[in-house]
Amino acid sequence: MSANHSALAHHFEDMGQQHEASTLGMWMFLATEILFFGGLFAAYTIYRHMYYAAFSAAAHHQNWLIGASHTAILIGSSLTLALAVWAAQTNRRRTTVIMLVLTLLLGGTFVSIKMYEYSQHVHEGLFPGQLFTYVDEQRPALTKGVELFMVFYFAMTGLHALHMIIGAGLLMWMIMRAQRGDFGTEYYSPVEVMGLYWHFVDIVWIFLFPLLYLLH
Repeated sequence: MSANHSALAHHFEDMGQQHEASTLGMWMFLATEILFFGGLFAAYTIYRHMYYAAFSAAAHHQNWLIGASHTAILIGSSLTLALAVWAAQTNRRRTTVIMLVLTLLLGGTFVSIKMYEYSQHVHEGLFPGQLFTYVDEQRPALTKGVELFMVFYFAMTGLHALHMIIGAGLLMWMIMRAQRGDFGTEYYSPVEVMGLYWHFVDIVWIFLFPLLYLLH
């Protein structure tokens, strides 16, 4: 790759070295994210074992159709972002912009549906803390365990949604850069690195969906 490209930072010898460094940096960041989410998954697994009946009862309050729609939307967004990376690599500016915009729209749809789902849980009295008014009438002893499940639910899905919102901000930046023609055959690493982040967030949801919606 060219050593005289306008996007080449001064501390790199050529575009290839810069691309490898940026990709490695993102993988290192994602490794810390794996540790972060991994701790939450481990804690959830431990408490699910300790309060299995209560967690099972709480999981019945999750709408698996909404969870499935989240999954389908994120899989679709991963596809459009992968196509955006391909378009950037092959110097297809218009296609790059379109695919990035579609990814942003899908991500926004995901967050919007999640906000609706949260409002439903609040309405049902399932938000942990002072707003938690739900009582398991058939098995009152499970009520505290249900609240604990909802703590994990809101913490894990909330952090995931936060990552989606951050990703949406990055997508808007990529769209602006793609529109002005920043990306091409020699320089497409920002889109590819953004893709790694987005795919990771999608994979996290692939684990959240069965844990919170399907394992009754």
